[in-house]
Amino acid sequence: MLLAIDVGNTGMGLGIFEGDKLRISWRMATSISRMPDEYAGMLLSLLHNENLQPRDITDVCLCSVVPPMVGTLEDMFQRYFKLKPLVVGTGTKTGVKIRMDNPREVGPDRIVHSAAAYHLYGGPLIIVDMGTATTFDTVSKNGEYTGGAIAPGIQTGAEALFARTAMLPRVNLARPAKAIGTNTIAAMQSGIVFGYVSLIEGMVARIQKELPEKARVILTGGFTDLVARCTNIIDEVNPNLIFFGLKLIYEMNRS
Repeated sequence: MLLAIDVGNTGMGLGIFEGDKLRISWRMATSISRMPDEYAGMLLSLLHNENLQPRDITDVCLCSVVPPMVGTLEDMFQRYFKLKPLVVGTGTKTGVKIRMDNPREVGPDRIVHSAAAYHLYGGPLIIVDMGTATTFDTVSKNGEYTGGAIAPGIQTGAEALFARTAMLPRVNLARPAKAIGTNTIAAMQSGIVFGYVSLIEGMVARIQKELPEKARVILTGGFTDLVARCTNIIDEVNPNLIFFGLKLIYEMNRS
């Protein structure tokens, strides 16, 4: 079985493939202060709950936007699984040509998303990933990564609003009944949820104008169901896009 791992700034996604099928996926917090043994304990417990043993994991592929986490996870897999993960980075075959001023600046997660989306849906594409940051990535009809945009994520914005105001509470991110809230909670939900939906709609519209032809819009990351219910500009919703991209890239580099 292949274990695919996406290490983000706030959270870490883990997905196990049994053949071509994603059998199970989990989320845990990213913390550079945790030791390899701590991550091993957490992962072994998750595997045990699925009636899986360490020996069932035969391959590992990971991408990380938190450089210190790479060494921690490599140590953990070597000690507990006797495996060396494939780490997506410079020199890794991805099938995506990067058309940026400095290709090394592009986060590996954005390249993995682009590889997966192009493989699944063709091009041209606009990929919207809702994580700690909300990113917009463009892929040409020939599979070239041509750039994008980065904005604060919806959860990041909501937490900042709560932390930086004296009287506003932390609220559950749910679809508001209407844009005009008649109480504080409803008003905050409207501003956060509809505000971010408007951000996505506005950015997609601006990006579409700069592309030579109309692109399909792919939504991934957290809160995909919430956002997709509030707009009609999304063509495909795939919250597990990163896992399929990691599997694809692992197969490209296996030989």
